Amino acid sequence: MPLVVLSPSGGTGLPEGSPEHRYEAQLTLDSQGFPDPNAWLADAAPWPARRFWPGQGLMDGDVLYDPDTGWALRFFRRDDSPIDAPIQAVIRSGVPCRPGENMTITEPDGQEYAWRIVGVG
Repeated sequence: MPLVVLSPSGGTGLPEGSPEHRYEAQLTLDSQGFPDPNAWLADAAPWPARRFWPGQGLMDGDVLYDPDTGWALRFFRRDDSPIDAPIQAVIRSGVPCRPGENMTITEPDGQEYAWRIVGVG
């Protein structure tokens, strides 16, 4: 399962981008390079995700899929309890997971940010 790495592509708050901020998610991709909903639905194991933020350290989480709303990332509280862990980022993208492609992530506060795929491997 490839590891997809996202970094801010600039914009409000981080106009120059920031290599210190990133999301990482392990995703099964279809033949076109898109996350595969059928593989996610068939997989009993969670697909891992991580969030790196300066001053906040690493947060572990997982990838979620809903046929109505699409893909999202959820990160667990510091006590590692997955119970009631809120969705942290909703991914809006019509592009395949390839380096250089951009996607939008909506944060819990409703703000949307542009993120660039910087690695798939």
